[in-house]
Amino acid sequence: MPTPHYDRLSALDAHFLELEDAGVHMHVAAVLLCDAAPLMRPDGGLDVDRIRGSIASRLHEIPRYRQRLAWIPLEHHPVWVDDASFNIHYHVRHVSLPRPGDARQLKRLVGLISSQKFDPSKPLWEIWVIEGVEGGRFAAVARSHHCMVDGIAGVGVLRVLLQPEPAASFAPGPRWRPRPAPSDARLAVESLWRRVREPFDLAAAARRALADPSRAWRDAQDAVRGLSESLSALQSASPTPINPEHVGPHRRIDWLRLDLEEVKRVRRQLGGTINDVVLAMVAGAMRRYLRERHVKLRGLHFRVMCPVSVRANGAQRAFGNRVVMLVVELPLGERDPRRRLARVIETTSALKESKAVHGSELIEAIGDQTTTSVVTETMRMATRLRVFNMVVTNVPGPQLPLYLLDAPVVAAYPLVPLYENQALGFALLSYAGGLFVGLSCDWDRVGDLHEVATAFAEAFDELRKAAGH
Repeated sequence: MPTPHYDRLSALDAHFLELEDAGVHMHVAAVLLCDAAPLMRPDGGLDVDRIRGSIASRLHEIPRYRQRLAWIPLEHHPVWVDDASFNIHYHVRHVSLPRPGDARQLKRLVGLISSQKFDPSKPLWEIWVIEGVEGGRFAAVARSHHCMVDGIAGVGVLRVLLQPEPAASFAPGPRWRPRPAPSDARLAVESLWRRVREPFDLAAAARRALADPSRAWRDAQDAVRGLSESLSALQSASPTPINPEHVGPHRRIDWLRLDLEEVKRVRRQLGGTINDVVLAMVAGAMRRYLRERHVKLRGLHFRVMCPVSVRANGAQRAFGNRVVMLVVELPLGERDPRRRLARVIETTSALKESKAVHGSELIEAIGDQTTTSVVTETMRMATRLRVFNMVVTNVPGPQLPLYLLDAPVVAAYPLVPLYENQALGFALLSYAGGLFVGLSCDWDRVGDLHEVATAFAEAFDELRKAAGH
């Protein structure tokens, strides 16, 4: 008989479950636009069965996609167990827009999909295949709960489900045999044993530190200094119209594409990194958006939270989250786009020299050794104090085109979840020569999301002109 199996969630992964409430849905997503012609049936419909079969054939490379949550008794910490009732038809869904479905209709449908929470009794992912998109295309909306993947891991999943060359057929995957879930008694006993072992693990760590005391001392100093910097950063940002007390459950979605080479030209001419240029564009967009809503920019402290990957090279396909959260203040009061970028570079350079990354990692390590609530309550404190006004995440993706079977993926727009009092979020993904920008917002709090997208494009044009293009 197969041995019962489970995987314990890290404190950081588990806290994304604890953060959810009626209005906060902690899933990440990507909207892929694909050329439909290679996958059309003779009757004119999209061959969804072939798409579903292709995805199913690759799930052995993504074992988390056939696992569901279970909970350790008393400790109430989540673990992953195999889902004995897994059904690919539940997870790969098929809908259609009235032909020809335009971009606005597609965005409304993606918003409706994004407004739905996952069923926690099933694996926490879905792919919605949407046919009937104008221009001879179909969309695939791939979403996963944040407790499963961060941005880099999400790109790793797409690299598994897609391929770098067109392929009209696929080989069936190996037969899947779910392993039995452990009993509640076993989970409780092993959790207790884990607590008993902790002093011995700490002693072993101390012995390793004594083998190189100078390095251990430097690491400890960095961690403590970083923790101090992380906690001292817990001060409120300024209130703005995008920061209600609570967000609702309904979402609006918008997106746009920029030419990645043009963004790189701006970086080469004006300095900084791609991420600095992105943050300067966000600053320009929010400056324009808030000014038009009569928000005073003088003295405004507008901060964004930027997830920064600490994932090791070669671990892009590893599940879970390997990120730390850095808070960056944006210079919305600066009118000149060149000086705005220079101030962003100055701020991010100072953060890179700080020990804030070590502080975030220390908070996560404490949570792993004690309770998930350490991480969750730190994040809740940050949102309740309104430490940041919104999330901006920028993930590097593959620069060569990918294919779903033999259908080329022509666009990939990422989407980020909203936190308790952040009604707007930016997600960016570089892919195949484009910088794809996805915007998510609370339907009731930001009714003019397209104006934010327009302001972002105008902020990019300002930087291009400042760079002489």
